[in-house]
Amino acid sequence: MATQRINDRISEPVVRLIDGSGKMIGEIARDQALLLAHDEGLDLVLVDATATPPVAKMVDYGKYSYQEAKRLKGSARGKRSEIKEVRLSARIDEHDYGIKANRAKTFLSEGHKVLVRVRMRGREQIFSENIKEMLYRFELATDAKFESPPKRLGNSWQAIIVKS
Repeated sequence: MATQRINDRISEPVVRLIDGSGKMIGEIARDQALLLAHDEGLDLVLVDATATPPVAKMVDYGKYSYQEAKRLKGSARGKRSEIKEVRLSARIDEHDYGIKANRAKTFLSEGHKVLVRVRMRGREQIFSENIKEMLYRFELATDAKFESPPKRLGNSWQAIIVKS
């Protein structure tokens, strides 16, 4: 976090002041804002230096800096979408196909993307159009949509699906 400008380190002559409860007080001189903050036992913190005039808030600086650090730490570690993989084969049975579709639905409901990969072996490669149809059917079975359309990579087909 960059160094925060508080109290006497604020050099702007006029600031838009927000009090401790979040209520907008208005545009006042910096010195008057410092006096108001001091009377309430709070610090004057510049929260938006790019605004015209700059926005300052009356807060307990120790508590404010702790909350800001906590917020920044939480956003860096926030829930990220992962790519989960479901592997199918060209000769998959209907029951197994349903199990894989349900597994993909679970991943999608958790907010993940799903990479669906169908590997072809030997003579299975001549039925590649059937594999493409299988991927489109898989998209319908999981109530999802393609993020990237099915494409062939060597001896396999793959597509990424996301929750629709």
